[in-house]
Amino acid sequence: MNPLTLQNAVVIGSELALAWGDSSESYLQLEPLRRECPCAACKGEPDVTGKVLVPKVTHDPTRSYRLMKFEVVGGYALQPFWADGHSSGIYSFDLLRRLGA
Repeated sequence: MNPLTLQNAVVIGSELALAWGDSSESYLQLEPLRRECPCAACKGEPDVTGKVLVPKVTHDPTRSYRLMKFEVVGGYALQPFWADGHSSGIYSFDLLRRLGA
């Protein structure tokens, strides 16, 4: 089975637990996971000249790190929905594996 196949995902306390197709597991703390959000609103995006414009991101400590739900996107990514309304980040399985290493 493909090691990047997500078998199961569940929030346990302040962690996102992931079970992978190669029988390994990853446990990701929610605060660092949110801080690694790959979306353009969090990490920036290039302008027409190629310069990456990185926005100033602030987090609400009571809501920004609380994961309300998540959805699997196709067979390649996970989209978290945070309590502060942020949900534009799409975390590829490859990224999640690297964050959990």
